[in-house]
Order: sequence, then C-alpha cells, then structure tokens
Amino acid sequence: MWGLGFRWLLLLLAFAAAVELEARFVVEKNSLMVTSPTALRGRHDSAIGNFGIPQYGGSMAGAVVYPKGNSDACEAFNSGRKEHLFRTKPGALPSFLLIDRGNCLFAKKVWNAQYAGASAVLVVDDKDEPLITMDLLQEDDEAAKYIQNISIPSALIDKKFGEQLKKAVKDGEMVNVDLDWREAVPHPDNRVEYELWTNSNDECGPKCDMLMHFLKEFKGAAQLLEKGGYSQFTPHYITWYCPQAFVVSKQCKSQCINHGRYCAPDPEQDFSTGYDGKDVVVENLRQLCVFNVANEIKKPWIWWDYVTDFHIRCPMKEKKYNKKCAETVVKSLGLEMQKIDKCMGDPNDDSDHPLLKMEQDSQIGKGSRGDVTILPTLVVNNRQYRGKLGRKAVLKAICAGFEETTEPNVCLSDDIETNECLSDNGGCWQDKAANVTACRDTFRGRVCECPTFNGVQFKGDGYSNCEHIDECKERKACQCPECSCRDTWGGYDCTCSGDLLYIKEHDTCISKTTVQAKAAWAAVWGILVALVIVAAGSYVVYKYRLRAYMDSEIRAIMAQYMPLDNQGEVPYDSHEDHPLAH
Repeated sequence: MWGLGFRWLLLLLAFAAAVELEARFVVEKNSLMVTSPTALRGRHDSAIGNFGIPQYGGSMAGAVVYPKGNSDACEAFNSGRKEHLFRTKPGALPSFLLIDRGNCLFAKKVWNAQYAGASAVLVVDDKDEPLITMDLLQEDDEAAKYIQNISIPSALIDKKFGEQLKKAVKDGEMVNVDLDWREAVPHPDNRVEYELWTNSNDECGPKCDMLMHFLKEFKGAAQLLEKGGYSQFTPHYITWYCPQAFVVSKQCKSQCINHGRYCAPDPEQDFSTGYDGKDVVVENLRQLCVFNVANEIKKPWIWWDYVTDFHIRCPMKEKKYNKKCAETVVKSLGLEMQKIDKCMGDPNDDSDHPLLKMEQDSQIGKGSRGDVTILPTLVVNNRQYRGKLGRKAVLKAICAGFEETTEPNVCLSDDIETNECLSDNGGCWQDKAANVTACRDTFRGRVCECPTFNGVQFKGDGYSNCEHIDECKERKACQCPECSCRDTWGGYDCTCSGDLLYIKEHDTCISKTTVQAKAAWAAVWGILVALVIVAAGSYVVYKYRLRAYMDSEIRAIMAQYMPLDNQGEVPYDSHEDHPLAH
C-alpha cells in the first residue's frame, strides 16, 4: 500500500516539476490608491485573495488600522471580549486591517480580522518578491470553515509598501486608501464570455463540496444569462499526462485513459479501494460531450442540468458513479446517448482524443490569462476570477464584464448592487413635474445621460441641464422665407403668413388659391379618367355580346345544311333510300 502510494507520489512530483518549468501563473490584481498621507499618495498594485468576496465592478474607501498586538492575526482578536475591535463607527470610514504574513493560513488571518469587524484586509508580504495569490495550501475541515464563511475582500501587498503603511500608522498619521476592482475584469461589450474549470469528482474534500454547492446554486442565473444571449459559457476539465517512463505501471493504468495521455488523481487517494482516477477522467469526458451535443442543438445550458443531476443521482458514496446512472440522467434531459458515446470514443485507444487534447492545450495561458493551476478556476472575459466561489460573488464578477449600461436585469437586482439613482437622484438632472430623470442605474454605479421620454430626445450634460431638442432653434424644419416656427413638446408647429398654406413634406408655403385650383383640376382629371374607364368597359361588353350573337346565328344557318358536332348522326337503313332523297 505504501509502496504504491510512494511510487504514484513520485509520478505526480515528476509531472509537477515538468509543469512548473513551463507554467505561467498570472496574479490577478486590483488597484490600491493611497489618498492620505500626502507623502504616500499614489497608486499601487495588490494581489486579490482567492477567497472572500472582492467587490468586482466597484470600489471601497477605508482607513488603515495596524493592530498593536497579534499583528499576524493568527489568533482571535476578540478572545474573552464581546465587542468587535475594528467595527466601523457611525460616520467613520470602514476599517482596513493591515496584518503581517506568516505563521498561519492566509484564510485564517482574514477570518479573524472579519470576526473582529474589519471591512477588508491587507496582508503585508514578508519577502521581497513579486506578488502572489493568497490561496489554501491544504484542504481540511479548519480551512473549509474559513473559506466558506469569509465575506470580506483581501489582498496581498509587497513588503516595501507595507512597511511604509505600518510606519505611517505607528506615527499617528491618518492613512486612507481606496481599493478599486472596477478594471479587474475587462468589459468591452454587451456579452460576457466565461469558463469554469471543474471536476466531476465529488469525494475530494471541502473544495469539491464547495464546487458542487456552487454549481447547484448558480445554475439558475447561468441558464438565464445563456438563454438571453447575454453570455457564452464553456466548461473545462483539467487532466494530466503520465510520464512515459510510468505508462505501463499499475498506477498509470488505473488513473489514466488512452495509454497514459489523460489522467486524474485517485478520488479516495487509496489505490486499493473505491473508484480510480480513470473513472473520473471518463466522467469528465462524458460531461464535455454532453456540453458539445447540447451545443449542437442550440441548448448549451443543458450542461448545468446534467452536472447537477448527476451529482444528486450518481454520487460516489452510493456506488452510482458509473455509465449506467449517467445514461438515466442523459435520457431524462432528452439528449441522444448514441451521440455522446460516439463523442467519447474508446478510452483504451492508444491515440489522442481530440476533446481532451484540446483541454490540455487550453490549460496553458494565453494573452492576459495565466495557466490554469488552481481547481476550480473561473475565467471571466479571459481574466481569472479570484474570490469565493459563491452565486452572488461570481455573478458580481460576471456583471462587471458587461460594457456599462448594457447589463441585463439580473445584474441590477437588489441582492448584488445598489441603485444609486434612489438617493438624491444620483446627483443627475431631473424634471420632477414631468417625472423625467437623467439618472440611469448601471452595475458599476449611476450614469447621468439625457433621456428619451415619450419619443422626445433630450440633450445636455445630464447633470445640471437637459432640454428636449428644439427643431425651431436648431433650424431643422420650418425654414422657408414665409414660415413661422413655434416649438412644441415632441415636435413643432409651422405656419405661413397671409393666405399661404404650409406643406410639411416640402417645407414650403404655397397659396391656398393655388391649392384650390390644383384640387379643382385634380377633380376634373378624375372625372375624365372615370369616363374613359366606363367607356372602355362598355365597349368591351358590347364587343363580347355582339360576337356571341353572331356566333349563334351562324350556327343556326349551318345546322340547316350539315350535321354539327353536337347533334346526333341520322341513322342509315340499307333498305330505304338515302334520307336526303326525301
């Protein structure tokens, strides 16, 4: 047992070493702006923690606090006390707790700070190094407690900058900073493209439990976005290859398919019992094929139904994690199992599988997106998401990916954003009497832009003034020399001097007598045309009746001298004379 585990561990280490040589991990950052003191004023980068809830699309202002004791926040600040030390006081800025790195998990530090009332956490690095992403190095019950309950944002700052902040606080200076996530997610247009790197294994500990909970919780919002055409979602699955030297080993054969090309760790981390890694790879492939087949019938959102139903109906702990159970789920969703089987192919083939090969290639970062090394990983508009994998937090990040003013209604719900237009009209122009406002609520905040109301387009700066377009003033109509223009709501009135009449189609004035004369001539021409039509019709009728009469007369005359086609022949009797003889 130990020998098998040790050999497999060596295999994983060999793979990890190979990957580390080529990996390009991109640290996702948000902007930190020091507003006071003056000596430190400026913008700095900070690395977003991979837990908690970053305020994607928004910003936070706060006052930096550095604790006198327990500066690494590895112990609870409230031990033996009921009050929260760093809770924001009425009228004061929120408290951003500045703490030192080291001695315990990042998540434990942030949890202790949150419990003590901090609104955000800045962790000062203890090394002179490039910024890293704060994440969990181990998965256990203690770590799970932290990541599931942290709801405040956190970020890592570099050592030099952190020391400057600590000194300023110790010197009694007021240190205020702004954390800005508005540009953390690109927002180029009115559709968001996002992907989730996931796994079908449901026995891998707290992170797997969190992932499965998220899939069920987020399914409704994901399908709403997809059906409305607001987003394009793609699922992905991480696989590893078995180094060539180990391909024929028992471990590779039990954890891999396609002769060691696509592998997954043993679910129970015990090679002698339960499911193998290759079972996970096969189900991951099946889920990819479900997505492809559903996509072919223009219903890609069925993937969410399949993965959540499979987790509920086919769990590992009930020994139902198999093809038979998967088929029942596929059939219940109206998909063709034959197409899915064809997509999956034979796992024993000694060749590349096009889908799984594409997945391995996609793990390598492109553009602004780094390599996918953390499972699960969410990518929004080609930027890796950092933070708690929860419905509200993820939806906030996705909504931050829409171009401003193009967000769907789901992004403007009360549970993920605040309508700034409800407070003093957002500082925008408004006409209370007409109930018209220039304030427009968006996910990132309000914008002041002149509205269109009852078909009338207003113009102005949207803040201090808005006016509907005056066609008379803008000289867009009623411009003839004899015209007189008067602006009205939604249009204009144009009149002519004297006995002239305004013709809107030509923007000109003409004499009423001319109009009357034209009308009289029009009536005369109408009568003449009518007479011509009547005469022509009468002539046609006359010709038809005359021809019919002449035809009947001619037929009557002809009938006296010869049999006609429509008359019977005169019978011939050989014993009598010819009938004409009589």
